[in-house]
Parts: sequence; structure tokens; C-alpha cells
Amino acid sequence: MRIVQLAGPEGRRVAIVEEPQLRLLEDCRSVYELSSECLHEGISLTEGAERRRSHEFIDYDLVYAGTSEWRICPSADVPSEPARCLVSGTGLTHKASAKNRDAMHAAAQAVTDSTRMYRSGVEGGKPPRGEAGVAPEWFYKGCGTVLRAHNEPLTVPEFAEDGGEEPEVAGVYLIDAEGAPRRIGFTAGNEFSDHVLERKNYLYLAASKLRTCAIGPELVLGGDFDLVPGEVSIDRGGQMLWSRDIQTGESAMCHSLANIEHHHFKFEFHRRPGDLHIHFFGADAFSFGDGVRLEDGDVMQVRFDGFGRALRNPLSRAALPARLVAVRSV
Repeated sequence: MRIVQLAGPEGRRVAIVEEPQLRLLEDCRSVYELSSECLHEGISLTEGAERRRSHEFIDYDLVYAGTSEWRICPSADVPSEPARCLVSGTGLTHKASAKNRDAMHAAAQAVTDSTRMYRSGVEGGKPPRGEAGVAPEWFYKGCGTVLRAHNEPLTVPEFAEDGGEEPEVAGVYLIDAEGAPRRIGFTAGNEFSDHVLERKNYLYLAASKLRTCAIGPELVLGGDFDLVPGEVSIDRGGQMLWSRDIQTGESAMCHSLANIEHHHFKFEFHRRPGDLHIHFFGADAFSFGDGVRLEDGDVMQVRFDGFGRALRNPLSRAALPARLVAVRSV
């Protein structure tokens, strides 16, 4: 089952994708609310959504194009309290990711830290069931305020060096009342980072990730994450500038999903009841790795088989000049 979050004249709603229409759910304003209620009722998300089916339909084509009174929201969030949503990710998880990273840092050292991290994942990232393997690289994106939806711009801040797409799948998790992580589903995403800043020095990686990102438009409940092929492309002025076939999923990765999830949720403060987690699983190709520098107005598109319609986001460069942020005493 694939669902979307919407905002319109009636406020927030959730809908099931029934191409070419969206079927609205009754008494359901968000994925977060639906998931919380299903946990309380002791039923699966799919069953909970089925029970809430209405007879109201919306034309998906109009919503997707941005010409409807309804608009698509990020595929998961905490609308009432964005600070309760933690957005993070894991890097160097894919069999092609180390090559892209090394290309940015190869001049600095013969064997890069990226290569060492990747090799450790190859050697110990898929442990036997029930055992913990080597920890992957981890990064923080921000809280729920960094999330953007389909059609919304991803912004290069005035202080940034650059901005570039990173086509990924993200896992969506809710921490239950006992502090246990519960996977809601998977969604397509554009993790969006400042690769020029990172290339200056690997120690800038953390800062390069503190940017807006996009997820959606659809959330897959359950879903197969073994091997997920897809495509990423860049449009400029209505013409395709660049595109690549991509793939993700455990077969394309040097870490198992279970190992990534263990190392994210092993930290007690990542298991706070009621929190929502959006966690990106990494990418194996992006345009910056092929020497493409994105410009204002370029449209980034990410599509994965089985994840519904493509996620499209224009790039927007902040027009304001960089300014000094001054701190004053209370």
C-alpha cells in the first residue's frame, strides 16, 4: 500500500494511492497520527488505513502537478511538533558510494578515511542474524523543519558553497510507548548536500549535511528493500541535463538494513517514546560525481521502482547576501 499526506481547504489529510486518484482516509490528519492510533489499537498500519477508507476521491494528476487546491506534504512528519522528528542518514553504505566519495578526497591521502570506512562495511556490515556488525557512518540533517515535499524547492543557503541532489530511500520509524523503534515504511528521498564544502575537508561533512531535504511524494507501507532500481535526473530549462540509473536496497549495499537500524537505535536518546525518525540509507550515484554543478531553477527528479510517482524538487539559491549572526546576552 502507498499513501500520501495532503494539505488543502479542509486542513491536513492522508490518502491511499489508487491511480489515477487518491482516496482520502476518514478522521486521519497525518501518518504520525495514523501510526500512533494503530499502535494503540494493536493493528497493522495497512489494516488501520483500510478501516478508514472513505468514498472521497481527489485527482492525483492535478495534485502532483501542483494545480489543485490540495498540495502534497512530506510523506511523513510530525505536523504539530516538528522538533519531535529527527532527520538523519547513513553514508558509504552502497557498493558505488566509496568511489564517489574518494573522487572528492583522493588528492589528500593515498588511502582515504572514506575507503577505510567502506572496507569495514564490506567486511562487517552484514553480520549473521541476531548479531551486530560494524557501525556505518552516521550524519544528522536536522529536525522536521528541514523536510520539504514534492514540488517544493531545496534551498542553497546564502553561506553555502553549493547544493546537489542525493537520490536515496529513507526509512520512517515511530518510537512506541515502551521505547522500541517501529518501522512505518519506506519513502523516496533527495537528501541534498553541499558537496563542494565537503570536498574542501572531510571534517566539513557534518556541516555539509545541515540542509533542507525532500521525501515523498508517497510512503510505502511495508515494501521490499532487497533490490530497488531507479533513476535520477536533472532538468534545466525544460531539457534533461543529466541522468543516471541507480539502485538501492540490501543487495546493492555493504550494510544490512538490520545493522543500520541497530546502530541508529542503539542510542537511548534515539528511542524516546513518541519521536518520529526519518533515516536516509545512502546513494550510489549523484550528478556532482559526474562533474555537474547545479544552477538556480534546475529540477532534481528521483524515482524508484515500486515507490510510486517521482519526487521532483527545484533548486533555489538564496538571494540574500551572507550575513554575520551576532549573539547577544540575555
